[in-house]
Amino acid sequence: MRVFLSAGEPSGDHHAALLVRELRARVPGVECIGLGGPSMEAAGCRLVADLTRLAVMWFLRVILSIHRFVDLARQAERSFLDSPPDVCVLVDFPGFHWWLAWRAKRHGIPVVFYCPPQIWAWASWRAAKMRRLVDHILAALPFEHEWFLAQGMTSTLVGHPFFDDLAGHLQPGTLPGPIPGPLAGLPSAAAGERPPLVLLLPGSRGQEIEGNIGSILRTAAIVKRRVPEARFAVAALHERHARRVREVIASSAESRGLGIAVEAGKTQALIAAATTAVAVSGSVSLELLAARVPSVIVYRINGFAYVVQSVLRHARFITLVNLLACREPIVPARPVLLPPRTVPPADPEAVFPEYLSVGDPADRVAGHVIEWLRNPVAFARARARVDAVAARVAHPGSAARAAEAVIAIAAGTPPGMVTAPGRRAA
Repeated sequence: MRVFLSAGEPSGDHHAALLVRELRARVPGVECIGLGGPSMEAAGCRLVADLTRLAVMWFLRVILSIHRFVDLARQAERSFLDSPPDVCVLVDFPGFHWWLAWRAKRHGIPVVFYCPPQIWAWASWRAAKMRRLVDHILAALPFEHEWFLAQGMTSTLVGHPFFDDLAGHLQPGTLPGPIPGPLAGLPSAAAGERPPLVLLLPGSRGQEIEGNIGSILRTAAIVKRRVPEARFAVAALHERHARRVREVIASSAESRGLGIAVEAGKTQALIAAATTAVAVSGSVSLELLAARVPSVIVYRINGFAYVVQSVLRHARFITLVNLLACREPIVPARPVLLPPRTVPPADPEAVFPEYLSVGDPADRVAGHVIEWLRNPVAFARARARVDAVAARVAHPGSAARAAEAVIAIAAGTPPGMVTAPGRRAA
């Protein structure tokens, strides 16, 4: 069996690598080839090219890199012609993957989308394109699985692969590895020991860090004034981001006095040790959910982007955890002509209070953290809400279920009853 896989971002590279390992465990002779990154290559996938080097955001950046994407699509198509795969598996990264899906389909190769793009939130008009180009969806989230079915697509709910990697590593009260530097020997916050650790997660992309680190550091300063015993750590994706955060801290007298530790590549260890967290919106919210860490989510954008997202967004929240927890995650868009001048309170239904804002949300974000650190009843209430959601959705096994479905599709048979716990495949 020959499987072509493509992943365009570091998280997708990681999810695809988990799938490659499960495929190789079930079909020892399987040949995995594709576009991806170092995780896929380490798992045994032969790369045509490293697509993760071109992970970009925003329209202008995509335009400037379009010639590279065209060249990669041609390389992939040559691979389809030289040694046709039995199935083509795409992981998120929709812009480029629409091109790749079209090329696979015109050569008669079944196309599967694992961790599909969130068109239910931002681009519902693309449902027709997805029906035309994709044979089967391996959905990560229960409500998106139901939405895809309602749109006339074939979908199997396999669960989110983030929970595969986190299983056994982020149990409250455990530390998966030593924490270096100023936080060495830090006791687990879940054990009820002090001092409390407030974890600061500024995002995995440079522009996210630049847009949010100021508000996050101001939040820490406000918390420190009210909870002097609190300690703070920034979890950076890699050393380049860590250096940038250290520069920002060093440039501010207020931040320099907080004793903030900045660690690169230690996110899981720091999450396991955290009492609470302030995080930029992204898939890290699922890690915080699995570790049962009460968290506040921030994401600052400019006024024009705020108006545009209000027209396009059909999701009630921007945070996956909140979408998983609420009754109606997909709602009609709520357009606004002008962004609010002040930062409104968080929706009380949000398990992780979230602030998508133009203004600085530091005061409101700090208010949640201070309440959790100063009021044990409030902290227990927040923790119980997180526990309830995690118990319902934070189940490992996504990659294993996805592998079974891919093997079935490659063999020309329906995936069958391959589904996440508590759900029936359709």
